[in-house]
Amino acid sequence: MSARENIREPREGIREPRENIRELVLQRLREDSSFVLAAHENPDGDALGSLVAMQGLLTALGKDSAMFIAPEDLPLPYEYQGLFDLAGLIQAPPADVAQRTVIFLDCGNIDRNSATVLREGREVINIDHHHDNTRFGTIDHVLPQASCTAEIVWELMVAMGVSPSPAVARALYVALITDTGRFMYENTGPRAHEMAGALIGAGVDVQRVYRKLYEEMPEAKVRLLALALARMRRYDDGELTIAALTAEDFRSLDAEDSYSEGIIDHLRALRGTKVAVLVRELTAPGRAGQAKVSLRAVDDEVDVSAIAREQGGGGHRRAAGFSTALDVEELTAFLRRAIAAQLHPEPAPA
Repeated sequence: MSARENIREPREGIREPRENIRELVLQRLREDSSFVLAAHENPDGDALGSLVAMQGLLTALGKDSAMFIAPEDLPLPYEYQGLFDLAGLIQAPPADVAQRTVIFLDCGNIDRNSATVLREGREVINIDHHHDNTRFGTIDHVLPQASCTAEIVWELMVAMGVSPSPAVARALYVALITDTGRFMYENTGPRAHEMAGALIGAGVDVQRVYRKLYEEMPEAKVRLLALALARMRRYDDGELTIAALTAEDFRSLDAEDSYSEGIIDHLRALRGTKVAVLVRELTAPGRAGQAKVSLRAVDDEVDVSAIAREQGGGGHRRAAGFSTALDVEELTAFLRRAIAAQLHPEPAPA
């Protein structure tokens, strides 16, 4: 049976207890000789950190391994440049992918990776922490309780007795702090802090990482933030706080798409907000009329991943997103209905 058939019809091993699934992953890491690693499109800190860390683990084990990132996902956003060792990166799937074990990292849905040929790996290992992961692998090591996918990779390194190099430790730390919102999000547990301590002990320069990620902003990013805040709108007593940016906004400010990162955190911080939303019109060729919608909930009263799934997206309970062709008015109406359905459900008829 091919890997693609396994994706459609998971084998029995996937239904084993969680600790047995981890042993299956460890067995493949020990026994398989060649790998290719991939993450979701537009990789964020967790995707990149997990990718680099898994590459470091496999290199330490003496394996033939390559990291794949599609050409359209490069160059990386400015804040990530210089933080990840991408030596040996490939931008086209290897010709022998059918003989390799493919590891998808931080990828809740296999359709979020553009290289469909990677589905043809001899084994497809799915390592992720998204609770709505579609379990597309031949082995699914999905731990929604983990703070980030990098935490799962780090645990595998610990289990195999492999210590991270300084470069791998830095990659893991970037993944950890970006996916936990600098340890402020609800996914921050005791193990996340233990991991942080271990990585700092392995040589992470915390001040350098924070400065690179959060303080060395281009002027255009600050101006984009100001524009988004000026356009902010609130609905239903502030329960929905939303702002929208157009493709022309990015062009006029000479701003890159990634400069919108972090804006939603300002919207989420407003008193009374239950759900913050940032709508960003896509600027890439062929994406005219499409927008990326990011959603953040302030607590568990609203599950934004459920709202995102209604539009073909997904994510976490408090952080999710989707793409849409709806205009801002239609989108706002949909969001207001979806949020109200969770916050103010109508009583069932007697």
